[in-house]
Amino acid sequence: MPIVTEPPKRYVGAWIGRQPELFPSLDEQLDPLTVKLERLIIILDTLGLEAYVAPPRRGPGRPADDRPQIARAFVGKAVLNIPTTSALIERLQVDRSLRRICGWERRSDVPCESTFSRAFAEFAAQNLPERVHEQAVRDGLHGHILGHVARDATEIDGREKPKAKPQAAEPSPHSGDPQPPPEPPRRRGRPRKGDTPPPPKPLTRIERQRSQTFDEMLAELPIGCDTGCKRDSRGFTTTWNGYKLHLDVTAGMVPVSAILTSASVHDSQVAIPLARKSAQRIVWLYDVMDSAYDATPIMADCLAEGRVAIVDHNTRRNTTLKAEIEAERTACRTIHMPDPDDLIYNERTAVERANGSIKDDYGGRHVRVRGHFKVFCHLMFGVAAFTASCLLNLFEPQPYLSPT
Repeated sequence: MPIVTEPPKRYVGAWIGRQPELFPSLDEQLDPLTVKLERLIIILDTLGLEAYVAPPRRGPGRPADDRPQIARAFVGKAVLNIPTTSALIERLQVDRSLRRICGWERRSDVPCESTFSRAFAEFAAQNLPERVHEQAVRDGLHGHILGHVARDATEIDGREKPKAKPQAAEPSPHSGDPQPPPEPPRRRGRPRKGDTPPPPKPLTRIERQRSQTFDEMLAELPIGCDTGCKRDSRGFTTTWNGYKLHLDVTAGMVPVSAILTSASVHDSQVAIPLARKSAQRIVWLYDVMDSAYDATPIMADCLAEGRVAIVDHNTRRNTTLKAEIEAERTACRTIHMPDPDDLIYNERTAVERANGSIKDDYGGRHVRVRGHFKVFCHLMFGVAAFTASCLLNLFEPQPYLSPT
């Protein structure tokens, strides 16, 4: 008879009631808690990091530092928007409440900066915050049919030198090797009888993604640090060195899935991988995207998965099509007939607000590590904390209003 193994249980909130001392001093118990620290306690209780971080092995030699405590400290760093690890250690030294929330009783118990750095490298290799975020989304949104998922990307400034793009090697005219004669230009239209037909046009990356697995899609996406550019709503072009964070956000600004790519990757290249990643966690009805995602393979993939894609039109400098769309909208406004797709498209601002919140309030602007995996780990600590906060706001019990 086969043995059925159960998944590991998440001991959510088990660390809150843990008392390391039998008779704690009075001043240790009367420290006031700020609103941010109270929110941090609830977020740590919601994430349940203890189920994902293995405790250190006990054996001969110097005892290892407690990895769950360091993981909670990194979540606190994101919630409190502390820019650097050295500033986090200094805050732990002077803030007794934060130190006890993370699990350290005395100042001498707080590890040094090098220990924090080694632990962070382990968390990045284990993909710890990504797994914590995935389970938080599954636990919070399991069994719900969601209305929409808004999709967008935001720039992430990196503190490393961008990698140069490889250039194709051209043969030197002075090398002495015979140069092949240039091919004559091919005539347009149907080839003549006996002529070799032209080779088929290779598929684009978006077209290949429809028949690939999720791992194959990620393997083709560039992940190194490089230079990206974009044009804002006022027509100005801005550039940055670093990465680009792609997010799927649902109701209540809850981030469902995230992918980090190079800064030069276009938003449409990550639409199908993001949809595949989100489909493993939630069920939704509408894909809401801006004009950067207006591509035929993306629309066809949404329809094949049983969802409706609501995408802003990209006229691609076609002035005639742009005039026709504007005339149709003007006619609808004249007869006071609102477009239901426009009402759903207004929900796309949720992903922009989520991007701004992660960057401004959860450490997205304070990237001090290098390399794709470490940058993604740093960002995902903030995304996981922001997701837990949004889930608490979304399912917070509302006061009952009497009909009278």
